[in-house]
Amino acid sequence: MVLLTVSPEVALADEPVKIRAWELPTQQIITIRAWLKDEKGKLFYSRAFYRSDDEGKVDLEHTPATGGDFCGVHPMGLFWALKSMTPFFKLIKRDVMGSPFEIHLEVYCHLEMNVIPECSPEASACLRRWYVAPGVQRVQVKEGRVQGTLFLPPGEGPFQGVVDLFGPYGALQEFRSSLLASHGFAALALAYFVYEDLPKTTNSLDLKYFEEATEFLRNHPKVSRGGIGVLGASKGAEVALAMASYLPQVAATVCINGTVAASGYTINYGDLVLSGIPYEAEKVLFTHNGSCNAFHVVGDPTKTENQASMLPVEKAKGPILYLVGDKDESYDSLYFAKISAARAEKHGKKDVYIESFPGAGHFLEPPCSPFCPVSRAPSIAVPMIWGGELIAHCRAQELSWTKTLDLLRNNIPCARDNTF
Repeated sequence: MVLLTVSPEVALADEPVKIRAWELPTQQIITIRAWLKDEKGKLFYSRAFYRSDDEGKVDLEHTPATGGDFCGVHPMGLFWALKSMTPFFKLIKRDVMGSPFEIHLEVYCHLEMNVIPECSPEASACLRRWYVAPGVQRVQVKEGRVQGTLFLPPGEGPFQGVVDLFGPYGALQEFRSSLLASHGFAALALAYFVYEDLPKTTNSLDLKYFEEATEFLRNHPKVSRGGIGVLGASKGAEVALAMASYLPQVAATVCINGTVAASGYTINYGDLVLSGIPYEAEKVLFTHNGSCNAFHVVGDPTKTENQASMLPVEKAKGPILYLVGDKDESYDSLYFAKISAARAEKHGKKDVYIESFPGAGHFLEPPCSPFCPVSRAPSIAVPMIWGGELIAHCRAQELSWTKTLDLLRNNIPCARDNTF
């Protein structure tokens, strides 16, 4: 009887697992298939082909995939390659507290080419991928104008606080904040558009709102008052950089594939008005499948007419880490990071760092997250191309997550009193 095991069967979503099959026919091409359904009932699947060894074993830590969704030795490749049966649909965990993702693994002792196999598998297993560790608390936040969700690790603290920001999908995304809390941070998943009574678009950005959010987090009794960290991706990275540039409470900042100037909308902060660089929508390129490439839509901040819109990164109180994929097809993220770092150095700021990942695209998410090269976003009319290459991108996610945690952990002060 063919056997299939996965270990551990229950784990955090950013933790690797071991997958092994044995009692297989020797030197036989087999198929291992993975699938799950999200909270909306959408099916995601992946598959890879392997050749069993002389003992009838396949161990994903050592056995190379001969084909399928990828080739080579990639123990988490089946997770990386999960894709939706529904075109342009991105896998997002919404209910992080109530349930895990249940990923089903199946073994077929032949080359299974069908997306939905017509026969039963020879063996199967199921694992549960949680986005929150035991003991983490989830607190809904509606404090003045501030709306979001606060995740607190178990214990009394004080914990290092992080404001977590996303971009094109708007609304409230919690999966990264819940994982941050699982690693010891007090993480505020902050909504700022397309949520409840917040603005439906980002035509104008009031930095006072984000200042209120940092003060709410910093004043929480379980959060260190010595300063907070900010983590932003895509449009959220632009917001994070604005916060770092103007808010002295920000002690450390991580920007993932974003712009470095007010882009497409105005940033307001009291009497300060930073006009946005107009989008050049006429530079959108469409593909044969109807998706679009917006790489050239965001204007160049170094042009004379745009320089006043650049964010004064040199004013940031703490270090800034740019994480960029060099195959990002949404923004010219590497170029933007380089000109911002050059500006900082020109003004004597030395703690601005760039980590560029060859082959990585736009959505650098926690480890083991599926690769998403193209998807729809609620705030965008057509599917967007995000870029990247499967293996390179997912390896970059492992490295970038470690660098994110390290920068935040090493640079956010941990103090009970307001000493910032």
